Amino acid sequence: MDPTAMYQLSYGLYVLSAKEGEKDNGCIVNTVTQVTSEPNLIAVAVNRRNLTRDMIAKTGRLSVSVLTESAPFDLFRRFGFQSGRTADKLAGFDGYERGSNGIFLLKEHTNAHLQAEVTSMRELSTHTLFLAVVHSAERLSDEPSVTYAYYQKNIKPQPQKTTKKGWRCKVCGYIYESETLPEGYQCPICGHGAQDFERI
Repeated sequence: MDPTAMYQLSYGLYVLSAKEGEKDNGCIVNTVTQVTSEPNLIAVAVNRRNLTRDMIAKTGRLSVSVLTESAPFDLFRRFGFQSGRTADKLAGFDGYERGSNGIFLLKEHTNAHLQAEVTSMRELSTHTLFLAVVHSAERLSDEPSVTYAYYQKNIKPQPQKTTKKGWRCKVCGYIYESETLPEGYQCPICGHGAQDFERI
């Protein structure tokens, strides 16, 4: 247990993961907070509709990888935009290890990794709040944690300035040139559906 790993939780974006038998899942979250230091208790908020939330509620275990500023957009696209119900987030992806509580992601883009056991959970309006005791904490680098502001400015693709007519994905900026957007259309870049497109 490296207590300095807990310092990396201040502000950032994290890959929260869980495993159930041979099945893994993970998602991007922006709320992981240390509540107490003895024991090392953390609070994690997860959207109630998220499959990773369901797995944590069932198994009582979770894993947190604290992402760094060098994390590529593909990592956010894979774990933040894709639903584990419709896509295998780990298909063709070899930058992870499987821990006892969940996947351990991309050491070169992670400055700390924590594994914890859930002690209690509370249902809020849109999220589930898990309280969990950290039983394993490892600090991997001194690279700064990626903040949401840094992600928006430096990692997320910026909307293209264009005179094209059509539809723009509000998530990644992809432009579909057509008067109409097909029903059930999905963005080829981030996988989001027609509900996340706007007319330009």
